[in-house]
Amino acid sequence: MAYPVRAKEGTYCTDLEGGRTYFWCACGLSRKQPFCDGSHAEADMEPLMFTPEETEEAAELCGCKLTEAPPYCDGGQSWCRDRGQR
Repeated sequence: MAYPVRAKEGTYCTDLEGGRTYFWCACGLSRKQPFCDGSHAEADMEPLMFTPEETEEAAELCGCKLTEAPPYCDGGQSWCRDRGQR
Protein backbone atom coordinates (compact mmCIF):
# COMPACT_ATOMS: atom_id res chain seq x y z
CA MET A 1 0.00 0.00 0.00
CA ALA A 2 1.28 3.47 -0.88
CA TYR A 3 1.30 6.14 1.80
CA PRO A 4 -0.15 8.55 2.50
CA VAL A 5 -3.64 7.17 1.96
CA ARG A 6 -6.28 9.72 0.97
CA ALA A 7 -8.62 9.74 3.99
CA LYS A 8 -11.09 12.11 2.33
CA GLU A 9 -11.41 14.15 -0.84
CA GLY A 10 -11.67 17.54 0.78
CA THR A 11 -11.23 19.12 4.17
CA TYR A 12 -12.14 18.41 7.76
CA CYS A 13 -13.63 21.59 9.25
CA THR A 14 -12.51 21.47 12.85
CA ASP A 15 -12.45 23.89 15.77
CA LEU A 16 -8.94 24.24 17.19
CA GLU A 17 -8.11 25.63 20.62
CA GLY A 18 -5.23 28.10 20.71
CA GLY A 19 -2.24 26.85 22.71
CA ARG A 20 -3.39 23.20 22.58
CA THR A 21 -1.15 20.66 20.85
CA TYR A 22 -2.68 18.43 18.17
CA PHE A 23 -1.36 15.53 16.13
CA TRP A 24 -2.58 15.62 12.51
CA CYS A 25 -2.71 12.24 10.79
CA ALA A 26 -0.22 12.38 7.91
CA CYS A 27 -0.58 8.75 6.77
CA GLY A 28 -4.36 8.69 6.25
CA LEU A 29 -4.95 5.51 8.29
CA SER A 30 -6.38 7.00 11.49
CA ARG A 31 -9.99 6.20 12.34
CA LYS A 32 -10.15 9.54 14.20
CA GLN A 33 -9.48 11.79 11.19
CA PRO A 34 -8.08 14.34 10.87
CA PHE A 35 -6.17 13.47 14.02
CA CYS A 36 -3.77 10.63 14.74
CA ASP A 37 -4.86 7.46 16.57
CA GLY A 38 -1.53 5.61 16.31
CA SER A 39 -2.36 3.71 13.12
CA HIS A 40 0.75 5.18 11.45
CA ALA A 41 2.91 2.36 12.87
CA GLU A 42 1.80 0.26 9.89
CA ALA A 43 2.75 3.05 7.47
CA ASP A 44 6.16 3.86 8.97
CA MET A 45 5.13 7.53 9.10
CA GLU A 46 4.74 10.02 11.90
CA PRO A 47 1.89 12.45 12.62
CA LEU A 48 2.46 16.18 12.39
CA MET A 49 2.46 17.86 15.80
CA PHE A 50 1.13 21.41 15.71
CA THR A 51 -0.07 24.03 18.19
CA PRO A 52 -2.21 26.88 16.87
CA GLU A 53 -1.33 30.18 18.53
CA GLU A 54 -4.96 31.32 18.55
CA THR A 55 -8.32 29.56 18.62
CA GLU A 56 -9.59 28.79 15.14
CA GLU A 57 -13.23 28.07 14.32
CA ALA A 58 -13.84 25.71 11.39
CA ALA A 59 -10.15 25.37 10.51
CA GLU A 60 -9.84 23.48 7.22
CA LEU A 61 -7.51 20.56 7.83
CA CYS A 62 -6.41 18.52 4.83
CA GLY A 63 -8.14 15.19 4.25
CA CYS A 64 -6.26 14.03 1.14
CA LYS A 65 -2.85 14.32 2.87
CA LEU A 66 -1.29 15.90 -0.24
CA THR A 67 -1.27 19.50 0.99
CA GLU A 68 1.90 21.56 0.76
CA ALA A 69 0.82 23.46 3.91
CA PRO A 70 0.18 20.68 6.46
CA PRO A 71 -2.01 20.31 8.41
CA TYR A 72 -4.10 22.90 6.55
CA CYS A 73 -5.68 22.33 3.16
CA ASP A 74 -3.95 24.35 0.47
CA GLY A 75 -6.74 23.77 -2.07
CA GLY A 76 -4.21 22.45 -4.56
CA GLN A 77 -6.05 19.24 -5.38
CA SER A 78 -8.61 19.23 -8.18
CA TRP A 79 -11.47 17.94 -6.04
CA CYS A 80 -11.00 20.88 -3.65
CA ARG A 81 -11.22 23.34 -6.52
CA ASP A 82 -14.13 21.50 -8.19
CA ARG A 83 -16.16 21.52 -4.98
CA GLY A 84 -15.36 25.11 -4.14
CA GLN A 85 -13.26 24.22 -1.11
CA ARG A 86 -10.50 26.68 -0.31
